Amino acid sequence: MTPHGLLSSSQIAEFRQDGVLIVRNFYDLASDVIPIQRAIHQIIGQVMKRHGVVDTRAPFSAKQFDEGYQSLIAHDRAYGGEVYDAVKQIPAFIRLLADPRHEMLFQLLRPHSIPGVAAGGYGIRIDNPSEDRFRAEWHQDYPAQLRSLDGLVFWSPLVQITAELGPVQFCRGSHADGAVPVLTKGKHGSDRHGAYALHLKDEASLLDRYEKLAPLTSPGDLIVVDFLTLHASGFNRSNRSRWSLQFRYFNFDEPTGLAHGWKGSFAAGVDFKLIHPELCADLDY
Repeated sequence: MTPHGLLSSSQIAEFRQDGVLIVRNFYDLASDVIPIQRAIHQIIGQVMKRHGVVDTRAPFSAKQFDEGYQSLIAHDRAYGGEVYDAVKQIPAFIRLLADPRHEMLFQLLRPHSIPGVAAGGYGIRIDNPSEDRFRAEWHQDYPAQLRSLDGLVFWSPLVQITAELGPVQFCRGSHADGAVPVLTKGKHGSDRHGAYALHLKDEASLLDRYEKLAPLTSPGDLIVVDFLTLHASGFNRSNRSRWSLQFRYFNFDEPTGLAHGWKGSFAAGVDFKLIHPELCADLDY
């Protein structure tokens, strides 16, 4: 094991080869996960209270922390947006975002790096059943996040991930091929905007080159993803939302980020094509 006991040398080698690493039971359920779940349960109740929706839920349970959310969005989908914006402000979530273990992990996987937290790159994602409009299609995180080419996503589920819930899919080893050119104008008929409008040039042939990985994970598990690893959300065909934690860190000491001043992308109001026109395959010159 490493000096901090966080990863073994074989895990570090696996990450460098695959661009993705599953670390089982990384977080402590009692101290790291359940406080976030409990706060989500409370916020759902507060949104119900705000809109006069009668709260008939059972007391908090970690396995059913999101009870009432489906009926809430069935009543009015906009109420789900309020929950989505509110939960990223949970103190227990913010504490976990800045947990020293993330910085240690980053430095283990990126020796001699200077880690930073990607502002606008963290949140609690809620993927609702059959709501494919907001599904993240195949992408690399760098175009959507910028900051630096050298970045890591820390992803962890708040619910037990099953095949029906739609696990995140990864292209093993795709990070080694570098940044992929993107099309910026959206697919035909798409009403997506910003990062959601980006899609990969020659996507089908590109994806055929890699072995796919779609791990089933549990609360407390952590998936570490290279900013350049191709990945996509699964299709949620269950009757429950897929809740997950997402933290993004980047390296201040990386030449590309250093050159553009560690700018954020769409969440920071910066258009990717203005920073990397050479990676935008459909620009008119």
